[in-house]
Amino acid sequence: MLNVPASEPDRLPRAPGGRVPGRIGTATRERLLASTAELLAAKPYRSITVTEVARGARTSPATYYQYFLDIESAVLALAEVTAQDGAQLSAPLLATRWRGADGWQNSLAIVDAFLTFWRDHQSILRVLDLLTEEGDERVRAVRVRMLNVVTRELSVVIEGVRTGSDARGADPMALAAVLVSMLAHVAAHQSRYEDWDISLARVRDAMADLVYWGITGPRVPDHPRPRPATKKAAKRAAT
Repeated sequence: MLNVPASEPDRLPRAPGGRVPGRIGTATRERLLASTAELLAAKPYRSITVTEVARGARTSPATYYQYFLDIESAVLALAEVTAQDGAQLSAPLLATRWRGADGWQNSLAIVDAFLTFWRDHQSILRVLDLLTEEGDERVRAVRVRMLNVVTRELSVVIEGVRTGSDARGADPMALAAVLVSMLAHVAAHQSRYEDWDISLARVRDAMADLVYWGITGPRVPDHPRPRPATKKAAKRAAT
């Protein structure tokens, strides 16, 4: 392994001792992460052992501990990679037309981005939700960071589209946080709607309707507005 100067970016993967693996070490670390991901997709998180992960990576438990302190450390590393992949959630927000049929299709693209992302990463996202609920602040921070990016970008879209009387609705950041929370929750449970005799196609359309209405601003009756949320509260709303 290579010792890393203090000036090296924090994003480089580090071993428990604070060192960054070299080429061979990086390949071993990637195999360990791939083995962890495969096991997460095949069995409950709590039943995974270091021995199983090491065996799947064609190495030993002793080698595993050169790269990760425990199973949670490997899961956190996978969560970081997943969060980076989450940048795709914001791609549909680059659209410029949000009214009429084009706007609804763009809203549907946002929905599809969430549904696809959760299907592609369901095993690790399921564990992220579990550990977040259990109070693991490291995992929660990763999840918040991933969703906060798309929440802020969606709030910018809402603020830009709503003008005049349409701007009387909810605060854009609060509305974006609610929409992103809805999208993430439904995407995480998309396979269960069939149990209620509701097709995913109908759920998908309903989500697109809600996103479209949230962005374009249907008129709502005047009602008392709460005080503006703090930045800390806004971040928590995205979890």
